[in-house]
Amino acid sequence: MHALKKNRPLRRVVLASAATVSSMVLLLSLKPHSTPAPAVAVPAPSGSAGAVTGTRTVTGDSVQTRWGPVQVRITLKSGKLTEVTAVVYPTENPRDQEINSFALPRLRSEALQAQSADIDTVSGATYTSDGYRQSLQSALDSARG
Repeated sequence: MHALKKNRPLRRVVLASAATVSSMVLLLSLKPHSTPAPAVAVPAPSGSAGAVTGTRTVTGDSVQTRWGPVQVRITLKSGKLTEVTAVVYPTENPRDQEINSFALPRLRSEALQAQSADIDTVSGATYTSDGYRQSLQSALDSARG
């Protein structure tokens, strides 16, 4: 007789449990493949109006993250950060949309409060937070020379 059929029922349970756990780990580690859309840099508006009022709008570098590109645009008025807008961010699937609908307003609020890219990572949106921070820093560096 086969060793797993009669003499060792506990071995059969252990092997079945290990196979189930291994299968679940593999399934949960997969993410559907999606081709990230290329980031399109939107040029910052320029003209005499910005020079007269002391307002300057700058778009940061597009930062490629694990889930897609992140890019922000900032507005400085008299050297003070007055607006931060995410112009490119991951939106490929409903989970990306859910995460970013929660994370982007928090990141914007922290950036405006800190007046810099020295902001905290939003829990659950680590990659978006890192990309946001890097793009924000590049925009601030470009704006302030």
